[in-house]
Amino acid sequence: MVSFTKIAVAIGTLIVPAIAHSGDMTYYTPGLGSCGWTNSESDMVVAMSPGQSGNCGKSINIHYQGKTEKAKIVDKCPGCAGDSIDVSPTVFKKFASLDVGRIQVTWDFA
Repeated sequence: MVSFTKIAVAIGTLIVPAIAHSGDMTYYTPGLGSCGWTNSESDMVVAMSPGQSGNCGKSINIHYQGKTEKAKIVDKCPGCAGDSIDVSPTVFKKFASLDVGRIQVTWDFA
């Protein structure tokens, strides 16, 4: 017979894979965001679509062409559909030139 404690410990050590989201990534000029914090273009921050708006202060990992960067959720992006995100220029430049304007990325909660 297996004890409850052993089962709880075994369950606690399981690795749960991150759920990958996919969408467009654009950039914007941060300021006072819907989460109540003021940020600048040089901060590693992200605005989420209305469906993801309850995640203030959490971080996401953004993936594009073998690169990964972490950004903190600080704002809502009313124009972002589904799993699309809007990031500060500093985040966007980690993946592509600002001239590109829009790229397709995947992301997951950090």
